[in-house]
Amino acid sequence: MDRQLWRQFPQVEPQLVALQDYLLAAIQLDNQPIHNKILALLNAGGKLLRPGYFYLFAAFGNQASAEQLQAGAAALEILHVGTLIHDDVIDESPTRRGIRTIQMKYGQRNAIYAGDFMFTAYFNQVLKSTANRTLIQAHIDAMHRILQGELHQMALNYQENVSIDAYLQEIAGKTAELFALSCEQGAQLAAAPAVVTANARAIGIAIGSAYQILDDILDYTGDPKKTKKPVLEDLRSGVYSLPLILAIPQAPHDFHHLLKKKQAMTTADIAAVQVLVDQHGGVPAAQQLAQKLTDQALDLIAQLPASQSRDDLSKLTMMLLRRDH
Repeated sequence: MDRQLWRQFPQVEPQLVALQDYLLAAIQLDNQPIHNKILALLNAGGKLLRPGYFYLFAAFGNQASAEQLQAGAAALEILHVGTLIHDDVIDESPTRRGIRTIQMKYGQRNAIYAGDFMFTAYFNQVLKSTANRTLIQAHIDAMHRILQGELHQMALNYQENVSIDAYLQEIAGKTAELFALSCEQGAQLAAAPAVVTANARAIGIAIGSAYQILDDILDYTGDPKKTKKPVLEDLRSGVYSLPLILAIPQAPHDFHHLLKKKQAMTTADIAAVQVLVDQHGGVPAAQQLAQKLTDQALDLIAQLPASQSRDDLSKLTMMLLRRDH
């Protein structure tokens, strides 16, 4: 958990501190090496953003017990970590949050099973949080959209003509959906006022999309010591993210000369693509779209009832666009 971040939000920090221990107890797996790896991943400095947004939206209502809210928050983080384990298999990532990935240490098959196990733990926590069929169905629908987003990304790999709309559709399923679910579930589980529940999903989509765009920017500009992952990792995997998508039309032939090599691209080729993206303004153009989405989220947040939760939502959302990891 990023204590430095959440100390600025004393309304939810104690809940997130308690959630960290709850998460470790919620994961019980007989295979000790994999079990220990999952616990290490949960302990390795995740931001707990999705549970944080869940608790901030839940604070608008008062119809759920602390135990229900804790299970609801845990479900979201467990689902998130499960998708990360699967992502590491797809991307053949050697590290995650500064530690060796499960797929790197124990093989892809065991990593896939570990991710699947996390999905069962996720639904276990969902059922502890609510018996409301509508809320449970929302989880099922969200997971469906997340998996569709991952499959949509696969279809876009190595495509030099990816449109901005196709990219936004892909990240809406891949990343933004889980933010939307977090906001929506927090509001609905706690029976928040109608104006909160009506806007929660749209706020989450805008925040999650802006968050993913900044992640994609950091893939080109970030410091690996802070991000805890190699730069240009997406490009190596054939995932053409927004800075590249926005830069390609400015020099299509120069980019094609390098990108046509696909899996055969060398380290020098990848570095050359990074230079071209910088030369043709891919990063600032991506930052502009991230700012636009953040502003959309802030406008919707401003419509929520005046409260500490509303102020915290605005503050946290603005901070995310300025992060460097």
